Amino acid sequence: MKEITSSDFEKEVLHSGKVILDFYSTECPPCEALAPKFESLADLYGHKINFIKIFRQENRELASSLKVSSSPTLLFFDNGKQILDTISGGIKKSEIIDRLDSMLSSEEVSEIKIKQKPTFSEYDVAILGGGPAGLTAGIYLGQAKLKTVLIDPALPGGYMGITHQVSNYPGFEKPQNGYMLAHYMSEQAKHTGIDYKVAVDITSVDLLKKEIVIDKSETIKAKKIIIATGTTPNTMNAPGEKEFKGKGISYCATCDAKYFVDKDVTVIGGGNSAVEEALFITKFAKKVTMVHQFDKLTANQTAIEQLKANAKIEVLYEHEPRAFEKRGDKMIAHIENLKTKEPFELISDGVFVFIGFKSNISVLGNTIPALDKWSYIITDEDRKTSIPDVFAVGDIISKKYRQITTAVADGTIAAITISKELI
Repeated sequence: MKEITSSDFEKEVLHSGKVILDFYSTECPPCEALAPKFESLADLYGHKINFIKIFRQENRELASSLKVSSSPTLLFFDNGKQILDTISGGIKKSEIIDRLDSMLSSEEVSEIKIKQKPTFSEYDVAILGGGPAGLTAGIYLGQAKLKTVLIDPALPGGYMGITHQVSNYPGFEKPQNGYMLAHYMSEQAKHTGIDYKVAVDITSVDLLKKEIVIDKSETIKAKKIIIATGTTPNTMNAPGEKEFKGKGISYCATCDAKYFVDKDVTVIGGGNSAVEEALFITKFAKKVTMVHQFDKLTANQTAIEQLKANAKIEVLYEHEPRAFEKRGDKMIAHIENLKTKEPFELISDGVFVFIGFKSNISVLGNTIPALDKWSYIITDEDRKTSIPDVFAVGDIISKKYRQITTAVADGTIAAITISKELI
């Protein structure tokens, strides 16, 4: 694997046969999550395909010419010609493998697959998810000297890791960057001696057998499983949203706001996430226009007061986006005024979407614990689910409040319960 700059692009990419090119940035959790996947695949495929990285922040002109507008972004080349589709954001290892395999002959793919040998490992506890709930459970279980593994398809931290500031977590006099709070928790968990299987693809989960398969090659069996898979930002399913994800539409202000210096930005939503992220975006953007379906914001009062005091932010109440398109470098949001039913175009340089979350239960396989009507996992006071020896903690569970502090409490309760049962 090689890292280049713009001056090397023609030689190392356009004249180097088959190439996969990674545009990455610093302070970018998805980029950090991709890095170990990229490196492991370079070991497998590197003798057939050239793996190249380029630092987007210092090579902006090249990135712009290739229509790369978010990090990380993977491009594929064959003899100087860009091929396949561009992928960006939270990239799964399987997505990369599918594209790499399509660049090779069936014989070459078979040769590479033979190198991959399945492995099997056993643990006392497997934690599925590395947000604050999973990390806290890991800290307690590690200190209890139980053999524990933490599994996450990204880097530990969960949504906390891409929150720009956390101002209400006890123990810190000043607001903390979310990624730093995630870092502190992650390092504390590591120091207890638990194993980390992060930046992996979760191939399958069997909660009855207590087995988790990752990257199609490693089977992990545990005596007990803690589900801490959290939530995922909702999408609008509006025409153009999927097509322009990572190409003008973003779901992570921490990752992408810095690319909109002195530009106009559209933010969809009006809850806590939308208001807090809009305030963060104003550190870079010239103007932020918020589009909210209700006649008032639903964020906490402190955040609303800060927003109203920010001259860079304008809110369109009782409006909803109906579709998105791109014209040149501009994003066009087709907006409907819900009171008059009149449509109009809102033109900006980029769109950020913050419209709430949904529970991440799809990863859990065919046998899922009992759920409430909103598809969150029901637990008892010890965070036990309806499946024996399976616990659930954090934002994935049915509860009134979803905060970092409540997630930490959930992880504590489950870990202490498990420790008493296994020791």
